Amino acid sequence: MGSPLASLSLTHVHYNPEDPISYLCAFLSLVPQALVVIYVTLVWSSREVEVLLMLAGQMVCEALNFGLKRLIRQERPQQIHGKGYGMPSSHSQFVAFFAFSVTLFLLLRHKPASSSAMPNDSPSTLTQRAALSLLACLGAAAVASSRVYLNYHTPKQVMAGVAAGIIFSIGWYSFGNYLRQSGWIQWFLETKISELLRMRDLLLGEDLAEAGWQRWKLRQRYGMEKKLH
Repeated sequence: MGSPLASLSLTHVHYNPEDPISYLCAFLSLVPQALVVIYVTLVWSSREVEVLLMLAGQMVCEALNFGLKRLIRQERPQQIHGKGYGMPSSHSQFVAFFAFSVTLFLLLRHKPASSSAMPNDSPSTLTQRAALSLLACLGAAAVASSRVYLNYHTPKQVMAGVAAGIIFSIGWYSFGNYLRQSGWIQWFLETKISELLRMRDLLLGEDLAEAGWQRWKLRQRYGMEKKLH
């Protein structure tokens, strides 16, 4: 007989199939994995150093959670399906770092302006960026709450994870400011590997969705004019 099969706990979530809220919480538990895929996709597609910096912070935050759990060594709730230590909640810390990092970027670091080359360019307003920040924070709160509802963590473990994620996001934001002010970001962008990878730093002053759409509209207009002539 062959060896018994094992379950990959990375995406294995227990929930009550007769409870719609429990079913929703099971999907919310997969948000961190989905965010990692989104991070990698954005880094590859946009080549923005700001996205790469945020991904690096997210990974360091995960390493911090790994160390904290083994330092505190607090068990999960008694009636629980999960394995390992529970303090602080890694899901809560992950989404709290993400949501607060997005908030700090959108409200403090990101200052989009209209381009003189594109007079119809209409970058996002502060109200729109604040709404996106609120949406990110509400999503993080939903993921954190799901860990308590599914009985994977106690409320204290979740709150500790949220606090750790927020505190670390503030520290990482300050670290990012230091890298910019001291010239390390510019140095990295001037390296050969950065040039080969086509890394860039436009996200601080350019609304990429709007600017990309405007470039597409100009190309469409140019194509129509070319056909007419």
